[in-house]
Amino acid sequence: MTEAVTLLIPLLGTTLGAAMVFLMKKEISPKIEKALLGFAAGVMIAASVWSLLIPAIDMAQEQGKVAWIPAAAGFLLGIAFLLVLDTLTPHLHLDSEKPEGIPAKLPRTTMMLFAVTLHNIPEGMAVGVAYAGAAAGNAGIAMTGALALSLGIAIQNFPEGAIISMPLRSAGMSRVKAFFCGVLSGAVEPVGGFITILLVSKITSVLPYLLSFAAGAMIYVVIEELIPESQSGEHTNIGTIGAALGFVVMMVLDVALG
Repeated sequence: MTEAVTLLIPLLGTTLGAAMVFLMKKEISPKIEKALLGFAAGVMIAASVWSLLIPAIDMAQEQGKVAWIPAAAGFLLGIAFLLVLDTLTPHLHLDSEKPEGIPAKLPRTTMMLFAVTLHNIPEGMAVGVAYAGAAAGNAGIAMTGALALSLGIAIQNFPEGAIISMPLRSAGMSRVKAFFCGVLSGAVEPVGGFITILLVSKITSVLPYLLSFAAGAMIYVVIEELIPESQSGEHTNIGTIGAALGFVVMMVLDVALG
């Protein structure tokens, strides 16, 4: 029961955010969008450090390994994994006219959805591996710490849900369809988390690598997508403030509950 709740909390954040398409008639203002993107970046950076990399280092020490090797190797593998997905998957970022990935004749809305789904894969893995670490009892992660990570990602998923559903609505999609597309973009998180838990339950020795792998994948998203989008054009200082707030919120959650 605890496992299901932990994995589904981030999806709830995405769902509530996507539901904004029923309450808002216009697109999100550029200032608010930048603040939300920056906030998401701050949450993901803090989660990568406090909830993933530090526990990975601590667990490697407990296993008698050289502490920095699993963290460094897993982190770089996570970066490489998202780089490959980003290179191969056709997708379109917000406020961009040029698709990325393998050329494909797909609707603009579909490629926008793919972009957000790519973004959510490492978040689902992060929650799954943190829960698995807490369940293992020797990863330096308490069950409350896994819950804190899940809550932090849910908080930053709320604006993400709105950021994907509102542009889809503006592109001509019905409100109901835009809502369900927003929810669908976040559905990959509990699925990815569940698969990660299954993998870790079979080979607990890889936990330090998977923790840092999820951190690397999340940092890739931050550097490749969130920071550039929050720092483009005008009002970049708002994106910076949002990042600072997101970082502090996630840090407090992890320290207070972890």
